[in-house]
Amino acid sequence: MCALGQEASLVGRSHECDWPPGVRRLPAVSRPAFPTAGTSRAVDRALKDRLHRALSVYEVDAELLKQLRPDLIITQTQCEVCAVTPADLERAVCDLADCPARILALEPNGLDDVWSDIRRVADALGVAATGESLVERLRARVAAIGSRAAALGSKPRVAVIEWIEPLMAAGNWMPELVETAGGVNLFGVARKHSPWMSRDALVEADPDVILVSPCGFDLARTATEMSVLASAAGWRDLNAVKAARVYLADGNAYFHRPGPRLVESLEILAETLHPDAFAFGHQGEGWTAYRGAPA
Repeated sequence: MCALGQEASLVGRSHECDWPPGVRRLPAVSRPAFPTAGTSRAVDRALKDRLHRALSVYEVDAELLKQLRPDLIITQTQCEVCAVTPADLERAVCDLADCPARILALEPNGLDDVWSDIRRVADALGVAATGESLVERLRARVAAIGSRAAALGSKPRVAVIEWIEPLMAAGNWMPELVETAGGVNLFGVARKHSPWMSRDALVEADPDVILVSPCGFDLARTATEMSVLASAAGWRDLNAVKAARVYLADGNAYFHRPGPRLVESLEILAETLHPDAFAFGHQGEGWTAYRGAPA
């Protein structure tokens, strides 16, 4: 919405929507129905418990929606763990007969889907030309990085970790980003949901680079959980660890939000995989090198 120049049209947001900073002034119409402040293990258990009991992961404030009277509600069906689903919204708006709202559900599984979804949102807002222009600019930036990376000789083997405990690799658009940034993706399949993985599989693959980017975790929160990985058998013997090529990334701001900032996510990957060839200025804010637990 904001990349399309439509921030002024927004009347509400989800509890997760926090970029650009100006949207934080908007009322949040959703909230998690489980504790989100714990460890990755605790969050995983709480989520699985609700899903096992066929309970919604998020709650929608139907009364607030009625007050806001939106014409269009944008949600997604890509991942029921990540955001409010159309079913949640339908339950919330079914009583709003005097406030009919169109629900636009996005389902991006790869980069091309993200571009298509930008166009769909632009069409729904009546700014199709703006959407097409935005997509062209984003794709041009991706292509420029891909061309530079393809000309480089080395292609490090990369493991992207999307969740720490239990261990999960990154799928969907992440394998595409890794390959475009000049790496060889070891886990996860393009356009497929992120798969669970074992520590034995990580040790056996012995990646050259490990990027730890838990979905919804910022840099500080990720750093507090690294001891879970670093204490595992075989960790110290990994090529990436011995070469000091383990990186932490802000998974809350980048990588796991299928929107315009996936291009910045690609820039972060390019910086970490090929530091001699790429420098976009994301170090310290978008990513940092992991040097082990503090003494």
